[in-house]
Amino acid sequence: MTSPKVVLHIGSSDSSTSVVSFMSGAAKEMKLVLASSSPRRLELLGRLGVKPDRIASPDIDETPLKGELPRDYVLRMAKEKAAVVPRSADEMLIAGDTIVAVGRRILGKAEDEAQQRGFLKLLGGRRHHTMSAVCVIAADGTSRTKLSDSTIKFKRFQDSEIDAYIKSGEGLGKAGGYAIQGLAEAFVISISGSFSGIMGLPLYETRNLLISSGYPFSHDGS
Repeated sequence: MTSPKVVLHIGSSDSSTSVVSFMSGAAKEMKLVLASSSPRRLELLGRLGVKPDRIASPDIDETPLKGELPRDYVLRMAKEKAAVVPRSADEMLIAGDTIVAVGRRILGKAEDEAQQRGFLKLLGGRRHHTMSAVCVIAADGTSRTKLSDSTIKFKRFQDSEIDAYIKSGEGLGKAGGYAIQGLAEAFVISISGSFSGIMGLPLYETRNLLISSGYPFSHDGS
């Protein structure tokens, strides 16, 4: 049974009477900005029952620093993407970044077929890490960040499999040159970690960050 809405009436009973609903409250008026143009992150936010009020695409230099480790790099990217997008006083903001790493080597987004082929040859038959960092800036300006680190092992690829996958167009523009939620899932021998994190937005970490930052999730998880 749905609990009745608790409403407090303040003042007289005329048409100017103020009404305060504790179910909505000031927190419900908070707006959320998604600092990402990724359709996957928008879709994943939707799985939490979260719909951003606006979407902004951050423009930053994504070149790794000399000697920068993958973990440090992806955390820095998420923080910089969050910091560069302007927001108003009634807005909180979420940004994220995802990379694939083999040892200390960072594999960013495959920019062309030649680079994608090189990535897939490197990843075939071995374990690699997919790291997704999430940064949330609360309405009061407090910044919180979490990292999800997952391990994936692909089968050893035949050249014909790489050719077919590249021809599908699926992995172009994706970190490591593949999309785990698509055809590439058939190549996975094992996964340890967060599937949503591999897709681009780890839902467990994201929900906790939003709650810590004051996002008004209801008690039923919606």
